[in-house]
Amino acid sequence: MSPSFFEIVQLSNGDYALRRIDDDSAPLVKISFSDEAREMMQDRDMNVAKAMIAAGIEAAGDVSHDIDWEEEEPDAHQSRPSYTLH
Repeated sequence: MSPSFFEIVQLSNGDYALRRIDDDSAPLVKISFSDEAREMMQDRDMNVAKAMIAAGIEAAGDVSHDIDWEEEEPDAHQSRPSYTLH
């Protein structure tokens, strides 16, 4: 399999996307900013999108090394709330 190259593009609706250069299918990642967020970034939204994608790729690499791929039974006594902490 040949290596893939990726690009970050701005879509026609203003969102940013990470996609394979040689593939026109759906992007791997899309980032959308509200109008308020765009105002706060003062025309630096492309730089912020790049940083977010880079951080996501780095985090995914770190997580893949920490995953225990053997399935375990969930412990009924240690239920966790279902929310995302950023």
